[in-house]
Amino acid sequence: MNALLTLGALNGALAVMLGAFGAHGLKARVSPADLAIWETASQYHFYHALALLLAGLLARQFSAGAAITAGWVMFAGMVVFSGSLYLLVLSGQRWLGAITPLGGVALIVGWLMLAWALFRSVD
Repeated sequence: MNALLTLGALNGALAVMLGAFGAHGLKARVSPADLAIWETASQYHFYHALALLLAGLLARQFSAGAAITAGWVMFAGMVVFSGSLYLLVLSGQRWLGAITPLGGVALIVGWLMLAWALFRSVD
């Protein structure tokens, strides 16, 4: 759970840095459509950095291994979803968009696992 908390905090900082880079460093270099893709990546990155913190705190509160697993699934989804979009914009390789939904599925599964962990832990 400490790893999830640390990853959550570090990814929160990284999401803010990448969001600022997109807003200031990429604005004049990429198309408005690519800038919107970057913004989506950084928003989901930030939301799921917070979700990692939540999963870590819930695992600590309820001693729920399922919350830890949910956090790791979310982390993997965040890397694939946001990472593929960041790389798509930076590299121009449009095929990367084909793997983005796999990350989205992992994010959804992570949230469902977190819901299950909470359901099982509530008295």
